[in-house]
Parts: sequence; structure tokens; C-alpha cells
Amino acid sequence: MQPDRQQQQQGIDVAVLVSIGRHPTTGRARRAEQDARGLELALAMEAELPGTRISVLHAGPQADDSESALRGYLGMGLESMTLLEQPAGSDAILSLVEHLAATSPQLVITGARAERGEGSGLLPYALAEHLGWPLVNSLASIEKVENGVVTLLQALPRGQRRRLKVRLPAIISVDEAAPAARQSAFGPARRATFAVTPTTPEADSELAQWQLALARKRPKRLKIVKAASARDRFKAAAAKSEGKGGQVLTDVTPEQGAEAIYKLLKEEEVLR
Repeated sequence: MQPDRQQQQQGIDVAVLVSIGRHPTTGRARRAEQDARGLELALAMEAELPGTRISVLHAGPQADDSESALRGYLGMGLESMTLLEQPAGSDAILSLVEHLAATSPQLVITGARAERGEGSGLLPYALAEHLGWPLVNSLASIEKVENGVVTLLQALPRGQRRRLKVRLPAIISVDEAAPAARQSAFGPARRATFAVTPTTPEADSELAQWQLALARKRPKRLKIVKAASARDRFKAAAAKSEGKGGQVLTDVTPEQGAEAIYKLLKEEEVLR
């Protein structure tokens, strides 16, 4: 029975879409976490299913900062990556749809949400709508591929899993439920190459109308007393404050009291 099962499972063409990520602390360009998890799934499929061919796609400009971030994917064990070259601010959906329609991969893997730009998470849905392919989100693992049907394990809330069978071609999106990506190796990342493919870019008119700005620091929250029962919460609310500092104001005018309160809020960083 084992030879028959191996004969039914044949290698497929897998396209992995990757983007430029952003480090949450420093803001530097890096490989995106969810896209790297999607590539990890494809590499695991290649190891378990002989004959699987992986192609990695990125749509964007060819620049030094983006190249160093993209090599983070190449260091996971790839020899090359296809770069759909287009200037910054272009709509990547049309270029990806045109390339995927021409190459006809059987499975497309992408992250659920980008770390830069709009980050709306609508890219997989837009590709599925243009190509007319089924879409499965929140993928946890790929179990097997038999007779043009892929068996997937979808992540649900509270740690639940749901097994799905989807006929190829299909698009799947990956989030934190998928296995973590392997570490990128510096040597293979530097030796890998980029296959630059020119495209016919189209400007993203909606994004051009947006005004992007750095997020402001949120005000400091006051201390919240947590209690297990209603009795403890009442005692905490009725108890006197045990503050180490502060002052008691008596016989002051409303203006003086308001000024003292305003000064305290500024010191506690509630107001900026």
C-alpha cells in the first residue's frame, strides 16, 4: 500500500509571496514574520513531498535596504528569488496577479498581514478574487497532497483545529499559528541571487491620498486594582490611598485647586 500512496502524492508548484518586514523595536527592515512562516511551510512540504518546486516572489523596488531584508528569506535554504520590480507606491496586486496567471502555480502561500504600508490583510483576498481560486486563512499545517486535493489544518480560536480538503489551485494565508521559521544562514543568503522581472507598474491611487505619520505615545494609564471577589474590589475602592507623596489643600480657591490637579496629571504623564 505504501508504493501506491507515494504514487498518488506528487510534487506540486508552490509560490510563496514575501514582503519587507519592520522590526517592532528598531523599525529596521527585516524579513516579515508571517511570510517567513509561510516559507517554512513550503520548505517542509518540499522535504516531505519529493518533486515539489518552490518559487519565492516579491513585488517592489530594487534597493539596498530591501535587498538585505529579502536575503533573510534566501538564507532559509533558497538559491534564488523572483523580484517583480516596480517603484515604491505601486499597486502590487496587479503585478502579482499577472505573474501568477502566467506561471500557474498550484499553491500560493502568503502571510496574513504585512508589517509595512497599509497592512490591511486584504492581499490574499484580492488575489483570490482576481484569479478565481479558493482561499483558506489561518493555516496551521499542510498534511498531504493527493490527486489534486490538498489537506490542510486550519487554526481556530482557543487552540482548536479544523481539517479541510481544498482542490488545487488554491491560496492559503499564514499567521502566528503556523510553525516558526528557521534561522537564516548568512553564507547561503549572500550566495543566492535575484531574478529581476520588469513589470508594468500602476500607481496605488488610494494609498497616495493617505497621510502617514508616526504613532504618538499613548498616555500613561493609572494603576488598576485587580481583585478576585466583589468584596475585595469594594475594600480596594473604599480604602484610602497610600501614596508616598502629594499634598493636602485646604482653604484654596477653585483656580488653585485646578492648577494643583493639572500639575499632578502632568507629573503622572496622564496629560502631555
